[in-house]
Amino acid sequence: VDSDKATRATMVLGRLAAAITNPKTGWKTTHFWGPIANWGLVVAAVSDAFNQGPEVISVPMTSALCVYSALFMRFAWLVQPRNYLLFACHFFNEGAQLTQLMRGLKYEQEQQAKIPLNDTPTSSTGTAGKVAFLSAIGQGLQAQVLKLPLPDVARTFVSHPAGPFTIHFWAPTWKWMLSITNLLDYNRPVEKVSTMQQTALCATGFIWSRYSMVIIPVNYNLFAVNISLAVTGTYHLGRKVYSEFNKTKKD
Repeated sequence: VDSDKATRATMVLGRLAAAITNPKTGWKTTHFWGPIANWGLVVAAVSDAFNQGPEVISVPMTSALCVYSALFMRFAWLVQPRNYLLFACHFFNEGAQLTQLMRGLKYEQEQQAKIPLNDTPTSSTGTAGKVAFLSAIGQGLQAQVLKLPLPDVARTFVSHPAGPFTIHFWAPTWKWMLSITNLLDYNRPVEKVSTMQQTALCATGFIWSRYSMVIIPVNYNLFAVNISLAVTGTYHLGRKVYSEFNKTKKD
């Protein structure tokens, strides 16, 4: 029995080592480091859950992250090469962000804040479900649309492998909500900005801007949104650093 366990453990470790050192998808490629950067979101959520009060939670941002991870689980499964590390990352991030969202909503309710309906976990999950459903039936819809007399530009857009009838379009499109939320939070009190979360968003933005160009299909929408996310995340981190610098200077 012990020898069987040892054999299985050796096989698992061997497969893990082979995956990590794979020249096409291993640690020397953005297929590896892109998902690793996303694990920062999981670490940030867990760290904030244990070390920060609920006042640092941005309900719109956390809602967007919930939908983002739900969509990117499907994206990770369909993209080539298939990315199991990315799938696992978003699976765990979904749980972590939902936990944080519940904390944030409870805190805002205690503060007698009005929570917009579209910021609740139910509506976020519903949005993800609708988009996932549309992407699942996308090929049939795409075929019907392509039968219409479309201009060449529209036909090229509709028939693109990362076009509007695929998850490769809708997952990055929803990710724009992360950048938009960061912009809407431009004047959020600095003490309520999560350093861990913004650091993770920055890392994701910078690394994924490269990852989006080496996957199949190449995803320009994903490239653009990650550049935007890197910029908005850097802005909030800059505010945080500037605030800490001023505090130190006054002391």
